[in-house]
Amino acid sequence: MEPPGEAPVLPLVPEPPAPVSVEEEAAAALAASGTEENNNHLETDSSSCRTSNSSATLSSCVSMEPCACPEDCMFTALSHADVTFRKMEGYLRSRQLCDVTLVAGERRIPAHRLVLSSVSDYFAAMFTSDVREAKQDEVKMEGVDPDALWALVQYAYTGRLELREDTIESLLSASCLLQLSSVVQACCSFLMKQLHPSNCLGIRSYADAQGCNDLQRAAHSYTMENFLEVVGGQEFLLLPLDEMERLLTSEDVNVPDEETVVTSLLTWVSHDTTTRERHLPSLLAHIRLPLLQPQFLADLESNPLLRDSMECQRLLMEGMKYHLLPQRQPLLQSPRTRPRKATVGAMFAVGGMDATKGATSIEQYCLRQDTWRQVAIMSGRRLQFGVAVLDGRLYVVGGRDGLKTLNTVECYNPHSKAWSVMPPMSTHRHGLGVAVLEGPMYAVGGHDGWSYLSTVERWDPQARQWSFVASMATPRSTVGVAVLNGKLYAVGGRDGSSCLRSVECFDPHTNRWSACAPMAKRRGGVGVATWHSFLYAIGGHDAPASSLASRLSDCVERYDPQTDVWTAVAPMSISRDAVGVCLLGDRLYAVGGYDGQVYLNTVEAYDPQTNEWTQVAPLCLGRAGACVVAVRL
Repeated sequence: MEPPGEAPVLPLVPEPPAPVSVEEEAAAALAASGTEENNNHLETDSSSCRTSNSSATLSSCVSMEPCACPEDCMFTALSHADVTFRKMEGYLRSRQLCDVTLVAGERRIPAHRLVLSSVSDYFAAMFTSDVREAKQDEVKMEGVDPDALWALVQYAYTGRLELREDTIESLLSASCLLQLSSVVQACCSFLMKQLHPSNCLGIRSYADAQGCNDLQRAAHSYTMENFLEVVGGQEFLLLPLDEMERLLTSEDVNVPDEETVVTSLLTWVSHDTTTRERHLPSLLAHIRLPLLQPQFLADLESNPLLRDSMECQRLLMEGMKYHLLPQRQPLLQSPRTRPRKATVGAMFAVGGMDATKGATSIEQYCLRQDTWRQVAIMSGRRLQFGVAVLDGRLYVVGGRDGLKTLNTVECYNPHSKAWSVMPPMSTHRHGLGVAVLEGPMYAVGGHDGWSYLSTVERWDPQARQWSFVASMATPRSTVGVAVLNGKLYAVGGRDGSSCLRSVECFDPHTNRWSACAPMAKRRGGVGVATWHSFLYAIGGHDAPASSLASRLSDCVERYDPQTDVWTAVAPMSISRDAVGVCLLGDRLYAVGGYDGQVYLNTVEAYDPQTNEWTQVAPLCLGRAGACVVAVRL
């Protein structure tokens, strides 16, 4: 039952006997103890035990310290706390022995200071310190919902609290004020379970105001994860300016492309054009305009919300310039050219050598969550194979199965998670490099089980057949292959006698290979990737064919085709042979490899703009020679 608005006059009860102080009780007990000692110790052994401990017991009573009796002389009532609190709850219901009244609005709630202080740090500080409220019979609780306060007072006596959607926010606010940490945690857990695209923004804002960090983080993560549904709700349209800006600046918003973010911004502004249009230039500055599709970017120029703003037009022109001057893109880098994590797709690490002498699993890396997970299994073991991406599918080409060199090709669809068999190459190859250039896929070099290969095959996805193109000048196995500025580059590798420094590139329009400047270091098992107008050679080993002692490399070199010059850049944190390398977003990833002792599961990312490597989440399985590719999902 609830207490009424005014407490009734309590019936008279017999006056209890005058209280006896602790000191008086102790003195009487000591006197009795002295009498017993003068009685020639006529007590039994058990009463001697009782008597021998009496001084310690009395001493602890005087000092208010816990009793120090031996365990076998101690009685413990297991249900003491439950019985006691039920009795106190009865006193609360009957308004007996109450020594304080809490006033919230028109509500007057009687209670016992001792009970409130034992549960709430707020009341403990109030009633045990030298403040005015400590001596008042009535304490006003400003800004507290009366129903929530009464529920929490009852909780102090019973340990039970009903959590409902219509009262949860008032309970959480009151429990935060009263510093009831267990109730705060329970309310936050309840709200986490209620998160929905229609309410997550409101819960995030509310948790932020209450200082409930775990709930705020959960609501924020939910908002980021479900952004596409959130922007269709009323809460999104009613967002204040600072919250909208916070969304636009986030790297973690889960969107398929930057166009989605622009559309969301314009929808929000259109909901209250009069108030919000003047903020559009500052908000548009948080959009990655250079990463928009050219046609979409051109259409924005004539948008009624943007065409009359000089600053908006300047930002749009910046995005257009990025597309019109691709050769200058490395010089035009800014926060607006850094893609959001969800828009870069996913990275896949396929197969490789592991502790079981051949991994068949495929792992997928999510940049936004910084996690790897296994997503597929190859049909059989392949080592020293190649992988390329065509039309969003992973083509696994050649390799060896431990007994023989393969010419087979299989295709994995990450959307349907289905495998299909493709027509085989003309030549069996392991240690080959694979890349896609202007539509067709190329299989470069390798070893056929007998000799090192300089031959190159091209897969035509329209005709679904392989054909030979011009051969390289040098046979290469464990070669690094990448595409840059419309040309196919073959980097390093082994030719049977040594590891190679040489580099050559293929022009598909002339069907010719030409030599490029050699690297500073010989590299077999090298990983290669491109970023804007540069080619990077990462890791590998340098050892003559007759030597068992490979010199492993942590070195990284960058090639500029404009100047035909290689330049050393920041090395990796450790040496990696047979390292998988891939561009994901605006960073190069070095995945796994072999450090001379173990197959590595560590992964590090290189930022070309800062020339720095950072560690990211490790693979589920240590592996070397994995093929690593990025796919837009």
